Amino acid sequence: MKHLFFVIAVFVSFFTSSFTSKNIVVAYHTFNDTIHFPGENHFANVRQLTFGGDNAEAYFSKDGKYLTFQRTDPKNGIECDQIWMGKIPQNDSDKFEPKLISTGTGRTTCSYFYPDGKYILFASTHLAATACPPVPDRKKYGNKYIWPVYESMDIFKADLNGKIVKQLTRTKGYDAEATISPRGDKMLFTSLRDGDLDLYSMDLNGKHVKRLTNTLGYDGGAWYSPDGSKIIWRASRPTTPDEIKEYKELLAENLVAPTHMEVWIANADGTNAHQVTYLEQANWAPNFTPDGEHFIFCSNHEYKRGFPFNMYIANLDGSNIQKISRDKGFDAFPMFSADKKKIVFSSNRNNGGTRDTNIFIADWVE
Repeated sequence: MKHLFFVIAVFVSFFTSSFTSKNIVVAYHTFNDTIHFPGENHFANVRQLTFGGDNAEAYFSKDGKYLTFQRTDPKNGIECDQIWMGKIPQNDSDKFEPKLISTGTGRTTCSYFYPDGKYILFASTHLAATACPPVPDRKKYGNKYIWPVYESMDIFKADLNGKIVKQLTRTKGYDAEATISPRGDKMLFTSLRDGDLDLYSMDLNGKHVKRLTNTLGYDGGAWYSPDGSKIIWRASRPTTPDEIKEYKELLAENLVAPTHMEVWIANADGTNAHQVTYLEQANWAPNFTPDGEHFIFCSNHEYKRGFPFNMYIANLDGSNIQKISRDKGFDAFPMFSADKKKIVFSSNRNNGGTRDTNIFIADWVE
């Protein structure tokens, strides 16, 4: 899931009509802004892959040759997020030319490659309606920033040509945000099936579902560690009577307010769950670093006004937090290639003064 405040060009772009054609020609433009800022010492050879629209949650195939991601671009007929896949350019003369692999209807989110590289999973609302689902009216909720968790969202398995081969979830209520273990045997996902937004695991064919969290609050955006032994995720934990009341009232309308989230880590089976950030505000999009000894996450904790969002790394106990990205708008959704050499992320950098969010790839420097 995406979006946040004025750089909301990422984190869930909500529009209301549907995109039905697979023959979209994306207009690419080049700007002259900086794409690699001083102080970003963990990045080398930064390269911009997309130009225009909202492009987010780009994730590597296991062989590191392809990316899958979600894209909204009303200027080019893509009215709400759809899933795209493209081959990563090997040199500066090659172009990144992604193709649509979701249905082009409804809204999609959170795509991920299967270990064999032949299939992909993503969540979608297309079975409920071909049009983009409606956007919540923030004025109704005092202009608070809110996310919809659409009850028609289910998880699907598709081939690389966009043919859906299996529906993996069928419960009433939100099912999305799935990622697959490096061991290739399980996937994590977020579901509202038991009345709260909790983490679950299941086999790659959608069987043997197991609930992993059971504490009031939103649990989502989970990832496995490089060896598959641990999981990391973002969580809200309403505790006061007013916070609990607001959370439950919003959830009854399939909404959440993600303005206060912290990072949590547990064993892969959900045991030993513990909070590792205590920074207030929004701390999210966590992932493990390739060495498995640190984690990377996105946060606005340095800024009382709520932005920018930058990426940070920390020890697994949350100590020694270091800022590693420097855009003045938005940096998030990091993922590392399986060979530990590359990082991909989404950013507002080099967008020509617009709110566009694009995908960047770089060499990872430990």
